[in-house]
Amino acid sequence: MQIQELYKIFLESSGVCTDSRAITPDSIFFALRGDNFDGNSFAIAALEAGAKYSIVDDKSLPSHSNLIQTPDVLITLQDLARFHRSSLAIPVVGLTGTNGKTTTKELISTVLSTKYKVTSTQGNLNNHIGVPLTILKMTSETQVGVIEMGASAPGEIATLVSISQPDYGLITNVGKAHLLGFGSFEGVKASKGELYDFLQKNGGMAIYNTDNPHLCEMIELRSGIKTAQYGLNFQGCKILPASSAEPFLRMTLHSGETINTHLIGTYNSDNVLAALATGKLFNTDPADSIRAIENYIPSNNRSQLVQGMANTLIVDAYNANPTSMRAALENFSKMEKSKTSLIIGDMLELGVESQKEHKAILEIIKEIRTDNLFFVGSEFEAASQDDQFLTDKAMFFKTSLELREYLLENPVTENTFLIKGSRGTRLERVLDVL
Repeated sequence: MQIQELYKIFLESSGVCTDSRAITPDSIFFALRGDNFDGNSFAIAALEAGAKYSIVDDKSLPSHSNLIQTPDVLITLQDLARFHRSSLAIPVVGLTGTNGKTTTKELISTVLSTKYKVTSTQGNLNNHIGVPLTILKMTSETQVGVIEMGASAPGEIATLVSISQPDYGLITNVGKAHLLGFGSFEGVKASKGELYDFLQKNGGMAIYNTDNPHLCEMIELRSGIKTAQYGLNFQGCKILPASSAEPFLRMTLHSGETINTHLIGTYNSDNVLAALATGKLFNTDPADSIRAIENYIPSNNRSQLVQGMANTLIVDAYNANPTSMRAALENFSKMEKSKTSLIIGDMLELGVESQKEHKAILEIIKEIRTDNLFFVGSEFEAASQDDQFLTDKAMFFKTSLELREYLLENPVTENTFLIKGSRGTRLERVLDVL
């Protein structure tokens, strides 16, 4: 079936679905394959549950008038999204980066929603499946799209921008993450820069932080690319001190106004300014934009301040890499607080750089005064060998469940905790005992 024919079916459907357990009437089920499942096995069940058609790529399935065979279900999903995007006469903001993607996406969407009907990436569905699904959720009512794009290997951003076709693009930053896939920091820059490459080739505009030398270098390498700039120093903004009474990020903007956020961490200042810069390009009312950011409350273990049963928790445990870990620790060290504890999980997917990067973070941690120091995973434990300070001060646990059991038997109270680690360490498992 040609993509134009499938698109006609899509327009007459109630939307697309990739989970046979969540079928809506008259939807199209895409039978995607994964490492541990094959959606083709559920294609008939999806029809019986109310799907109008199932898109499959298993030729052994029995003949059925509502099964549509295709060489590759994933490629078909992406092609359908690409075709749909081409039919939408709306601007799309695409963003990627090592850290802060989801928070920045949320802030941009919040700001733009003060004036427009926005369709944006839900959660962090920012990969080769999530991006097409977000595009296919755009309707005739959508006025602006905001698409988050993640990658762990070269070429992935290029694929995602070919689907989302952004008119505006923003790279939050570039740092040492997914080195196992990118190979090196230069590989990270080249891969994230695939967004800039698309904008340069297609006349789009890059919104970039002029305080970040890596981003400036990447922009300079792409002559003729249209740009809009922001930056803490560039705009003459100031971050106000945080304390136990005022723990959230507060900033004085270049206009002289103060913005009071619900975000933890000075590193979020760049994300706030990126959202305001995007709003300015879309002519949102500055006062409405500020108010929208002030009302935004983070979720999903990103830059959250949570009151536990007996402690104050700074939860930034959705993911971690050397750049974000360093920023979180430096911010924590500057906060005024009495009794403190750290729960630090391994930084994953760093490849051959892993031991060196974990050792570097340990040197930062050793300079922070803490009452309790807990590590989860094997990387930090291996990197701490022969360090007498850490041997005496720190406690190491293979898993977050082991740490949880320890905390149940040895409660810690009236502390301010920073909880930071890669997603794979599952640090959220300890939250309910703190």
